[in-house]
Amino acid sequence: MTAHNPAAAFYASPAARGIAALLRGLHRVSPTLGTRMALGLFFTPVPSKSVARGRAVPQPWRERQMPFEGGHISLWLRNDLESGRPKVLLTHGWAGDAHQLRPLADRLADAGFEPVLLDLPAHGRSSGWRSNLPQFVRALFAASAALGPWDGVVAHSLGALAMSHALARGLPARRAALIATAPAPLLFMRWFARAVGSSDSLADGMRGHFERREEVSLMHFEPGWLGERILQPTLLVHDRGDSTAPLAGSEALLDGLAAGQLHVTEGLGHRRLLSDAGVQQQVLAHLAAPRPTCPECRTRF
Repeated sequence: MTAHNPAAAFYASPAARGIAALLRGLHRVSPTLGTRMALGLFFTPVPSKSVARGRAVPQPWRERQMPFEGGHISLWLRNDLESGRPKVLLTHGWAGDAHQLRPLADRLADAGFEPVLLDLPAHGRSSGWRSNLPQFVRALFAASAALGPWDGVVAHSLGALAMSHALARGLPARRAALIATAPAPLLFMRWFARAVGSSDSLADGMRGHFERREEVSLMHFEPGWLGERILQPTLLVHDRGDSTAPLAGSEALLDGLAAGQLHVTEGLGHRRLLSDAGVQQQVLAHLAAPRPTCPECRTRF
């Protein structure tokens, strides 16, 4: 098991160890059924979204539900802002919800932007109990078709990886800020397989089944593929000690960006970045900046 394996802690509980044993046994008897069970677990956000779905709508925000793939996605907009402001789309990571970015969104509103928060499928108050990365990308395009184009986009963790792919595919946005970008999904599949006590053969089976079903190559979520296709000036923010999404992923993405900046923090981990005043200021300054005069510049600060 690798030093950085965020799935390992979850599968340390007695109940989770029982699920892992069942999965290993099923995979030995029937690799196909074992792979399907593994994908079902892998694509189920934990903890449950029932708490977020029962939460009161915070003022001055309002929820807008938009039809999406047989259910809906929830978008959050401010009631108190005049029209015509530059729009910024903000979204969260795996097992999170849109309101994790509300402090940053409120700060953007104070600075003259119109922030829009998105609950990704099976998260927050959006419908569904399972989701995956390509569905995240489709939700970003659906939100953009309804409310875009965007002056800026901000995303965290797996949402940042989905946003990277969407930008590489032409999502309309002037600037981007990606916070604690998650590693490519194949690495997460290997972490998952090792956390349940299985071998990389389970991860390979998950990858093959997933790519056939979704008709997408997981290579298109690798930093090398993404970086050279993202044209927007992009701010990457990552903590040096992030054990959920190692800094190396953002460093690899930076290498391919035409106009990228990497801001490295210390001691904030994976999620505290979102509420840190210094990080919020970095994001605000980036979104408010004009286009760079040197499109090929890559910096680290």
